[in-house]
Amino acid sequence: MKTYIVGGAVRDRLLGLPVADRDFVVVGATPDEMLALGFQPVGKDFPVFLHPQTHEEYALARTERKSGHGYKGFKVYAAPEVTLEEDLLRRDLTINAMAEDETGALIDPCGGQRDLAAKTFRHVSAAFAEDPVRILRVARFAARFTDFAVAPETNALMQLMVDNGEVDALVPERVWQEIARGLMDAQPSRMFQVLRDCGALARLFPEIDRLFGVPQPPEHHPEIDTGVHAMLVVDWAARQGFSLPVRFAALTHDLGKGVTPPGLWPRHHDHEARGVDLVRTLCERIRVPADCRDLAVVVARDHGTVHRALELRPGTIVELLERLDAFRRPERFEEFLQACECDFRGRPGYPDKPFPEPDYLRQALQAAQAIDAAGVARNADPARIREAIFQARAAAVAAWRDRPRTDKP
Repeated sequence: MKTYIVGGAVRDRLLGLPVADRDFVVVGATPDEMLALGFQPVGKDFPVFLHPQTHEEYALARTERKSGHGYKGFKVYAAPEVTLEEDLLRRDLTINAMAEDETGALIDPCGGQRDLAAKTFRHVSAAFAEDPVRILRVARFAARFTDFAVAPETNALMQLMVDNGEVDALVPERVWQEIARGLMDAQPSRMFQVLRDCGALARLFPEIDRLFGVPQPPEHHPEIDTGVHAMLVVDWAARQGFSLPVRFAALTHDLGKGVTPPGLWPRHHDHEARGVDLVRTLCERIRVPADCRDLAVVVARDHGTVHRALELRPGTIVELLERLDAFRRPERFEEFLQACECDFRGRPGYPDKPFPEPDYLRQALQAAQAIDAAGVARNADPARIREAIFQARAAAVAAWRDRPRTDKP
């Protein structure tokens, strides 16, 4: 019985990165032997155990054989005679198919160290094509390791997997899991570029794929291409360290532009309203969590209004605040403003330009919150309490707007 550290922990150590989690492979053991040593079984599809003290994962060495469509269509064989090399050969990329023994010696049968030096994502074997999740994983790794490139032969294999319909067998929850992880990496746009390069973006996210090649007015969008803009916006969100809901909203804020009739290009009148249903459809299809979905919907619907905030009447500002539920959910309102600022900044030449509108709306909210809503309600006609509070808020915003301008944005 021998134990090896495998996969990402080895890769990250060789790259000089912090090692957050360690996975282990055990060669020459049976499940009964693991149980006798105090390990706790957790694997459903193959033998995986938790160490009795460290609670780290230990998996028995195994091989896999394709038995159906999708990432669950496998028959797994785990037995004492399965070697470490056989276990490593079933892995996705060469950089993830390395191991270290208990002395720290490196076992690298697939050339992972070579590909680390070359900054290349290369599949281990043709068995890569048996698991469509691997396409998503390569794309996610591209968002994390921003100076790596996909090997041409690996991209060709991924294209073949798309053409064969393997990506169509992916379950929605797994798609979202991988995309969410990639969105939280350093440069999310690279994930979508990898998916686009192999054709998977059009199959998994047609709403995003159709943005590419759609022009915008160059006086407002020097990048012109709507897909390029979406990538710049989501990367800006990542550089600011914003939350997952903000990054997802940044990604999807302009989906409505993808369905503008070409005869109207480069204008996209009313794209905000068109985008709402597209965001909801995408979220339903891949089971996006409610917090990400709800923020993405309001950003798609109202991001254009934020860019006109300085021109809005006090009543219109209060309508916006109420529509965004800013009085009850100020933390989501703040995420909304963050996503809108990403939209503004995600254009060449705009990262350092003044953008006072978010602070203007933050201060307008403070002014509207300062009214005595309970007092207004007590003195109002019971049938018109909501209108009375609205008018009081609008009056407070007007008074704040019309104050001496020295402290205004």
